[in-house]
This record gives sequence, structure tokens and C-alpha cells, in this order.
Amino acid sequence: MNKTIRTFGIFGIVILALVMTFSVKDSIAKYNEEIKTSEYYQIKALKLPREMSFAGEKAPLDDQEVYERIDRELLVNTYWQSNMLLYLKRAGKYFPIIEPILEKNGIPDDFKYLAVIESGLTNATSTAGAKGFWQFMPTTAKEYGMEVNDNVDERYHVEKATEMACRYLKNAKEKLGSWSLAAAAYNSGNKNITDRMAQQKVDNYYNLLLQDETARYVPRIVAVKEIMQNPDKYGYIIEKEDLYQPEKTSLVSVDTTITNLTAFAEKFDMTYKDLKYYNPWLRNTSLENKLRKKYLIKVKE
Repeated sequence: MNKTIRTFGIFGIVILALVMTFSVKDSIAKYNEEIKTSEYYQIKALKLPREMSFAGEKAPLDDQEVYERIDRELLVNTYWQSNMLLYLKRAGKYFPIIEPILEKNGIPDDFKYLAVIESGLTNATSTAGAKGFWQFMPTTAKEYGMEVNDNVDERYHVEKATEMACRYLKNAKEKLGSWSLAAAAYNSGNKNITDRMAQQKVDNYYNLLLQDETARYVPRIVAVKEIMQNPDKYGYIIEKEDLYQPEKTSLVSVDTTITNLTAFAEKFDMTYKDLKYYNPWLRNTSLENKLRKKYLIKVKE
């Protein structure tokens, strides 16, 4: 009886060993297959182009500290794939609006990428209260003649906000001397940049020691520009039909109060949601207009 039990015990051990052997072999086979699969997606270091620039001003890539700053932004923005894909898609819709306004005002085309890093080409709201594509605070917007109240907030008006950004940037360039410094001032204010330049006795953005956010600001623009201009180089496969397209709209001039925006929308075969989508600067359910100001409202064609 004991001999039989021992025989079955040994047999069981042999069977268990065989099972474990096949299990290990199976695991190794699966591991090898995973290694082969990983060849289709690799996380790798990126090679910076020999030259990179912003608004015609070269970034000094021979400066190791500057090189590392730009390398950081290139890595962060390349490997945040979902975010970059959205940037690329939205660019198809909004760059055609922004680009001619920049050109008309003599602002370098590269500043469209400033709007990208500020808001992701959305009417975003920051924790500090900055709003819109160009992220203006209420006081700054009002200083530049924009209407900001509970009824109308022109920071959400892409065309008007872009015009305002052009004026701000042009003024900053005249005061500070370069487009890179103007971009830095857009992030942290003219006075802050002027004070830093005076204290450190330098007049070049890349030579200034700045707080982290502003130190990353222009390198981020440079990196996003590089990726968006060469998406396939960084692994982004996007066809023309994948891009968001501008809506076909026409403008209706209004210089009176609109008591009910839903009823107004219906006149143009639109929903209230459609009207607000095309005109996010309308902030209420009506449009008060006691001063008989002229507004241009987008409606479906």
C-alpha cells in the first residue's frame, strides 16, 4: 500500500515538473513575441535638428543649457501623443483664421504656435481667470479696448482676440527689442522682463535667468513648431481628412438688443447651441445693447 502511494507520488511529481516546464516555455515564447511586438512602438531619444528658430531668431543649440531646455520640450510634446494629435487636428480649423491676421499686423507666423501652447487652440479658462485662445486677463483685455462683461466677452472671439494679441506683441517687441523677448513678456509681463534684463545686464532671451514657466515658454513654442511642421518625422500619421475644418458661416450685423437668442437662432435655422458654438463670446441668453453697438454674429450659411 505504501509502495503504491510512493509510486503515484513520484509520478505526480514528474507530471508537475512537465507541466511547469511547458508553462515556462510558453511564458518565454510569449515574452519573445512581446519583444517582437515592441519593435512597432519604441520609446527613444529624439535628435534635435541642427538649427531651430522662433520668429526668425535662431535658438543657440550650442549652449548646453538651452539645448537641454528645448530637448525637454520636444520630448514632452512628442510623447504626449493624444494632446499633439488634437493640436494638429485643431490647427486645420483655426490656423486659417489666425495666420492672415498675424500677417496683416506684421507679426511673424510662428506666433500661431504661441496660441497653441497657451490654450491648445480652445477657449480655455485658466485658474487665474485668463480666457480664450490667447489667454487674456480681464484687465489687460479692457486696456486694449475689448468688451468684457457678463453679456459679452470678446476674449472668446478668436478674430478680435488675435488682433489684440498682435497689438500686445508689437508693443512688447518695440520695448524689448526681439520677438523672443516679446513672447517671454507675453507670459510674464513687460515689466518683469525689463527688470530682469536690467538686473542681469543681458538683452537676449536665451541669456536670461527666468522663472521656470517663462524659461520653458519659448523652448516649448520652438518644440511645438518643429513637431507640427514635421508630424510624420515624429511618428504622427494624420491625413488631410482627419483635420478639423472651418465652419461655413456668414455674418449678420446687429445693432439692437436681442432679447432671446434662442428665437434669434431659429430665424437662421440654428439651435441655441449652434449659435453659442459659432459665437462663444455671447455669454448670456440675450444680447443687451443699450448703446446700439454694432455686433457681427456668425450664422450658418
